[in-house]
Amino acid sequence: MSDLIEPAADVLSTAKRAVALTGAGISVESGIPPFRGKGGLWEKVDPMKVAHIDAFLDDPETVWNLLIKDMKTLLDTARPNPGHAGLVDLERLGILKTVITQNVDGLHQMAGSSDVIEFHGNFAWQSCLDCNQRIKTSQVDLAQMPPRCSCGGILRPDCIFFGEMIPQDALVRSQRVSAACDAMLVIGTSATVQPAATMPYIAKDNGAVIIEINPEPTPLTSRISDLPLLGGAGSIMPRLIQAIRRRRASP
Repeated sequence: MSDLIEPAADVLSTAKRAVALTGAGISVESGIPPFRGKGGLWEKVDPMKVAHIDAFLDDPETVWNLLIKDMKTLLDTARPNPGHAGLVDLERLGILKTVITQNVDGLHQMAGSSDVIEFHGNFAWQSCLDCNQRIKTSQVDLAQMPPRCSCGGILRPDCIFFGEMIPQDALVRSQRVSAACDAMLVIGTSATVQPAATMPYIAKDNGAVIIEINPEPTPLTSRISDLPLLGGAGSIMPRLIQAIRRRRASP
């Protein structure tokens, strides 16, 4: 549906309070595999055994070895792709105000997005279970499993495990900006995992235009998406930005 690039550019070029909701799909082009769906991590391991907070507290060494260690290796070298950069461009054009992300990779901030609501926390930092001291994940020594703080306590990532609550401030702010936006970009997510899945519906109910960027149709496509752009964010976003800039340059 590449012919919808131009109508989407029309909407965004006049938007004043656009918001983006992003999921794992936007980071796939940065070499980070998704958790859900075809080829996702949860096809290989049981999330209740490696990604539930009870599993971590019962056996942190196993969870570090089966899940967190590989995530650290991936994220130590991952870099933003044109999808992330396109959202930064939209912010600099005065169109995009906030990014709501379900990702924990920190790539939006690395790309330059200034207002990012992280629904599931951020893997860039670790916290000690004993003293709460924080340390950058990039500085964690994997020679000992599980890695430990200088006080001897076990380190855990600052992201949300299954069985833990979404931070209340992230939820409330996401609801507020979704209700106030005039356009919402839904990128790299099927928007089926609650409570993030409610944000496009909140936006739609309050008059926002829903622009969806996903490689394949999702439940949103036939229900509420006004402009479904089928393709990867890394290829769609540069074309969208280019079309918006053409409009901005026209007298």
